[in-house]
Amino acid sequence: MQLQGIGTPFMWIAFLVFILAMLALDLGVFHRREHSVGMREALIWTLVWIGLSLLFNYGILHWYGAERALEFFTGYLLEKALSVDNLFVFLVLFSYFAVPPILQHRILFWGILGALVMRAGFIVAGAALVQRFHWIMYVFGVFLVYTGFKLLRQREAEVDPAHNPALKFFRRILRAVPEYRGSAFFVREGGKLFATPLLIVLLVIEATDIVFAVDSIPAIFAITTDPFIVFTSNIFAILGLRALYFLLAGMLGRFRYLKVGLGLVLAFVGLKMLIMDLYKVPIGFSLGVIGGLILASIVVSLFRPEDKERPAP
Repeated sequence: MQLQGIGTPFMWIAFLVFILAMLALDLGVFHRREHSVGMREALIWTLVWIGLSLLFNYGILHWYGAERALEFFTGYLLEKALSVDNLFVFLVLFSYFAVPPILQHRILFWGILGALVMRAGFIVAGAALVQRFHWIMYVFGVFLVYTGFKLLRQREAEVDPAHNPALKFFRRILRAVPEYRGSAFFVREGGKLFATPLLIVLLVIEATDIVFAVDSIPAIFAITTDPFIVFTSNIFAILGLRALYFLLAGMLGRFRYLKVGLGLVLAFVGLKMLIMDLYKVPIGFSLGVIGGLILASIVVSLFRPEDKERPAP
């Protein structure tokens, strides 16, 4: 199976330089001083990242046509929806570790930067497997259908950081001080280096993202096998997560049916993979199904709130 990609070496380098420049601008200019991110700032940055994603999508449309542009937009929408699960985990972890609001942006910045590197590795490995072994697409399809039905059965997100294997592992191998020391990940006491709780939260978030990547990377290969589109749509979806978290943190508990929508989306893209040699589902139809399921789950969540108030995490 041959992977036909639109990405030239220049395009790959230019995209990576652009992303690194935006991250440097974010941390080095706009967030040089630690502060709590308010709703207005979160909304502005959310719109900035969405705007940049759509501008990039328009460039693909202009230079490579509607088919590739639809692939990027569908992949972006799919990854954006699946990444909402990350926001629930951020919320629970920040509450469990009592992370001060002023430090949350710093953790998310470095957490997402690490996620970019890990996702790149997953995408390169996935593209190599798909190119060499066509049957791996069927394995991805079965896995996604299974994950989708598993999400449908587990409607309530239950995240208990105390039983997180990654947390137990890091606490066992790291010497840590019990309290936060500003924005430092490490402190030196008595000539010895100690980790702060800030580092442990970051490491747990990075470990958790690996689990999410196992779902999201195979899912986007059901939309397109173009490595450049897979990578860029994934990266744009992840980069807007920080701002989206601060924008929606107070509303996440209301999206009670979102997991149902995500489960159906994963089952759909899994079935799409399983029948790809019999029938190629049009990309426009895939976009409509994915967008419709996500929108419907959000609308139902807003109009059918829980009867009783959920306990705080």
